[in-house]
Amino acid sequence: MLQILTEPLGFEFMRNALAIGLLVGILCPVIGSYLIVQRMALFGDVVAHCVLPGLSISFFLGIDILIGAFGAGILGASLIAWIRSQSRVKADAAMALTFSSFFALGVTLITVLKNKLDLDSFLFGDILGVTGADIQRTLIVTAIILLVVRLAYKEMLFYTFDKTGAQAIGLPINLIYFAFMSAVTLTIIVSMKAVGVILVIAMLVGPALSAYLLVKELHHMMILGSAIGVFSSITGIYLSYYYNLPSGPAIVLVSSTLFILLLLFSPTQGILTRTKNPLSQRFR
Repeated sequence: MLQILTEPLGFEFMRNALAIGLLVGILCPVIGSYLIVQRMALFGDVVAHCVLPGLSISFFLGIDILIGAFGAGILGASLIAWIRSQSRVKADAAMALTFSSFFALGVTLITVLKNKLDLDSFLFGDILGVTGADIQRTLIVTAIILLVVRLAYKEMLFYTFDKTGAQAIGLPINLIYFAFMSAVTLTIIVSMKAVGVILVIAMLVGPALSAYLLVKELHHMMILGSAIGVFSSITGIYLSYYYNLPSGPAIVLVSSTLFILLLLFSPTQGILTRTKNPLSQRFR
């Protein structure tokens, strides 16, 4: 057993993969917990696809992809908020339109600008190809976001569950919204290298949803979700090493399997472990 755990550590690419998997496993469930309790889980997927035009422009200009991707993600989030505030269009419709438009624009820019952007890596991740610079960037972003979440936890909690009340007591809800969208966008950008755009939403909501089935408090959900995220990341990377599986999908499959198990066997909310059948109670 010890040899199974230590053998992959002899390779630098595996050490890098485990390091960034650890960081992503901690960060994603923290932000994902907010998305879940605000019923905005799909919003993360929308932002993930909105960053593609920014990535394409960054590659063309030769600048840091973080700059272009962040700008495009924030622009997409702002566009959704603007459409909702200026019309009768509902949130799901605004997200669907923004999602498809930005993704189409990104693909078009890649073709027109003749970028050498690896779409497979963008869509599905390449955690085994991460560098020391990627780890350093992810570490900095993770530390900043976790620090902000810790310092502004009470304000974010109030905003999450009662936006009207938060505005009434004078909290800067527009600033909070922008900060939250920035955190979501940065989380997605630094997670893309590990699992890709297609699968990043699973890391945002999967571990957090598993924790949601076990605890009731938001901060407990974040802590437990991060533990589940770390376990999913490390287990998925080891499985990919020993069974020659794609690393990003392996991580997500571990996370999804844990959720299914908890959905069935959670002590308080498991389908097979409930002491009372909700359907039978409904007809009494």
